Amino acid sequence: MSKVKPIGPIPDGYEGRDGELVVGGLSASELVARHGSPLFVYSKGLLTKRIDALRANMPEQLHIHYAMKANPFGPLLSHMIGLVDGIDIASGGELKMALEAGADAGHISFAGPGKRDDELRQAIKAGVTINIESPSECDRALDIGSREGIKPRLAVRVNPDFDLKGSGMKMGGGAKPFGMDTDLVAPTVQKIIAANAHWRGFHIFAGSQALKADAIIETQAQTIALAARLAEEIGHSPEHVNLGGGFGIAYFPGDQPLDIKEIGTALKHQLSKLPAILSHTQFALELGRYLVGEAGIYLTRIVDRKQSQGETFLVTDGGLHHQLAASGNFGTVIRRNYPVAIANRYGKPAEEVVSIVGCLCTPLDLLSDRAEMPAAQVGDIVAIFCAGAYGATASPANFLGQGAADELLVD
Repeated sequence: MSKVKPIGPIPDGYEGRDGELVVGGLSASELVARHGSPLFVYSKGLLTKRIDALRANMPEQLHIHYAMKANPFGPLLSHMIGLVDGIDIASGGELKMALEAGADAGHISFAGPGKRDDELRQAIKAGVTINIESPSECDRALDIGSREGIKPRLAVRVNPDFDLKGSGMKMGGGAKPFGMDTDLVAPTVQKIIAANAHWRGFHIFAGSQALKADAIIETQAQTIALAARLAEEIGHSPEHVNLGGGFGIAYFPGDQPLDIKEIGTALKHQLSKLPAILSHTQFALELGRYLVGEAGIYLTRIVDRKQSQGETFLVTDGGLHHQLAASGNFGTVIRRNYPVAIANRYGKPAEEVVSIVGCLCTPLDLLSDRAEMPAAQVGDIVAIFCAGAYGATASPANFLGQGAADELLVD
């Protein structure tokens, strides 16, 4: 028999009822019966609980922004807009979605290394803060603002000379397409000020998906020190500093939840002893997956059960075209199992070792590899957890003509 592979930890907040996984008061079977399969389900209650816990542990004056690239589903986005202090976007398309969902343009910031002129114009006319990623992008934004007769709201995205240790994806330190190196920042800001544009401050994002509180604490301290040094070099105080994010969630076996209390305590101390040039600066965290990742599940029905060379495969009507990350094809070096369960046999003891695969004709379409599960049959429902971030819109839904899964926000 092949070696059993463990699955990741099921996030807190999920429960069973009569042997079924329940989300928002509805069982997995009820959800699939009403809305079909495959289906993404997002819990409004878990989203609100995550924001409440974050606010309880972070400094009171700290703003919380939602990076909507993690999940731009309209009803979820509207709910998040009511909970957070700002929305961070990365395209003109996301700007349109954010405004349609009810976001105030004055509380939107726009990052990304490849902004087109039409996107810059759209953002400037709306009054969005643009995180400038290069001196040439700054020139284009100033030129567009001049031609439109509008003072653009511009922050400078900095490529720091440090990264977030242990992060799953490094966004700063070394040669990067994101932001500008520190020696280019002061001249760019001085150009913005000289052009009589509105300089908002800095965006400094060093990395993402970190689970070690001490690494995030160290990076936040370095980020604040860098903001102070750059402000002194410029000779002006920034009104706003986006500290980035980096808060990870536990996807894989052995992962432990991030200690946000420890981070909050350290950040309160940091913000209590700011240098004079940052004494009136507003600080913000930019978080995506940490806010929404654990609040979502992906439900997919088993359509076949088969044996091959002594191994059991459960074949579902979903797959990597909806959940690319769970298949291990979205940035992970070594494939490990996400948290997964047989949703209509929730809490039942494991009885067999199975691999759960999707409906695509590629060996990459593997949702769970040789995991211990209750005995499942055709018609049963598989739940993939941690599906609230980088799921539906980060996966190739139209691969092999399959099409998108439905999405649903429940209480």
